[in-house]
Amino acid sequence: MTNDRPERPAPARSTWTNWARTERSSPVLTVAPRSAEQVVRVIERARETGHPVKPIGASHSFTAIGATDGIRIGLDRMQGLVSADPERGRVTLRGGTRLWQLPAILGPLGLALPNMGDIDRQSITGATQTGTHGTGLGHGGIATGIVGLTLVTGTGEILRIDESEHAELLPAAALGLGALGIVTEVTLQCVPRFLLQAEEAPAALGEVLDTFVPRTRAADHFEFFWFPHTRAVRTKTNTRLPLAHGAEPLTRLSRFVDEELANNLAFGACVELGSIAPAATPGINRFVESVSSRRRYVDESHRVFVTNRRIRFRELEYSVPLEAVPEVMRELGAMIERKRHRVSFPIEVRAAAADGLLLSTAHGRDSGYIAVHRFHRDRDREYFRDAEEILAAHAGRPHWGKMHTRGAEELRAVYPEFDRFRATRDRLDPDRVFANPYLSRVLGE
Repeated sequence: MTNDRPERPAPARSTWTNWARTERSSPVLTVAPRSAEQVVRVIERARETGHPVKPIGASHSFTAIGATDGIRIGLDRMQGLVSADPERGRVTLRGGTRLWQLPAILGPLGLALPNMGDIDRQSITGATQTGTHGTGLGHGGIATGIVGLTLVTGTGEILRIDESEHAELLPAAALGLGALGIVTEVTLQCVPRFLLQAEEAPAALGEVLDTFVPRTRAADHFEFFWFPHTRAVRTKTNTRLPLAHGAEPLTRLSRFVDEELANNLAFGACVELGSIAPAATPGINRFVESVSSRRRYVDESHRVFVTNRRIRFRELEYSVPLEAVPEVMRELGAMIERKRHRVSFPIEVRAAAADGLLLSTAHGRDSGYIAVHRFHRDRDREYFRDAEEILAAHAGRPHWGKMHTRGAEELRAVYPEFDRFRATRDRLDPDRVFANPYLSRVLGE
């Protein structure tokens, strides 16, 4: 017989912190349900006691979107494959499944995600509810691949939302910020396994900005990284290939040297030095630029999309209209020098296709994404403030899981379907069981 009680709660007032150490909270209870029915019981308990409820996956959001001083629902006991339909290319996963687990789940089925970001530590619900994306104008964010989900609402109702049931809710619920309910299962539309040919190379910043839009439209996946205080970038162009092409992977030694020694150990030492002696940062960045090399390899898609990042950082990211990217980047560069900011982390620039999800940062427009980072030990936060001012001025939309200061009225101005989403929230969580200060700021009460 199935036990319909959630796991025993953790000690009261244990402290939760996110990966970036930018947010913390002290839940009165932490529970670990195994099923949607157990989640319902948590919702009922919360309604009886007046406590808010928030789910937590991997805690990889940089914002307080998952913070609560009420009841925290950990999704670690809700992982893995529920069902698969390989002929249609669809899988249903439990909500706490981590992205890094997906190759082992999808690979034997001959399937893969059509696109991924460069970090795979998140849970599938955390990634989709906050709008995680990769790069490439042929693809939307991961949430655009959701064709169905199971949601426990604020009234304790279990809803199946897909093409045949409550289809009108899918554009809101697929990327719902955790404001509409607890997503216990997601059904994803996948693609056949494929290879990526990766070509990484240094290039001149001015030339890349001048050709950014055509480069992005011509490539399957294009992105670049710019270290402030330099005039060069590192580009990465990925081309999709069938499995029959055959892999040409990096050797184990080459991957270790490039990704562990260079990208983590050596770069980590550089940003630590820049944190201690900010005046040295421009010189350090120019040195890093000078040793940037070319490489080309072909491997399974997930091995090319994902990078192992072991250096802790903070991040602010906005989407802007695709054509605005070159102007925004030039304004950012001028601001950094004018304000004499010392920035050791690169700015990352990507793109994604327009989609119809109500609160997607790419809603209704092909979008460029500009991600601004700071090493976690850097104390200066005015850089983020100054960067955000520029990004917001170009009809920018902040990534829901990354640091920003926008409020409901500012967001309403850049999201055409903002009020439609709020109406859906009123329907599914009328008593604001899933509210927290972050949601109150970005959505209103």
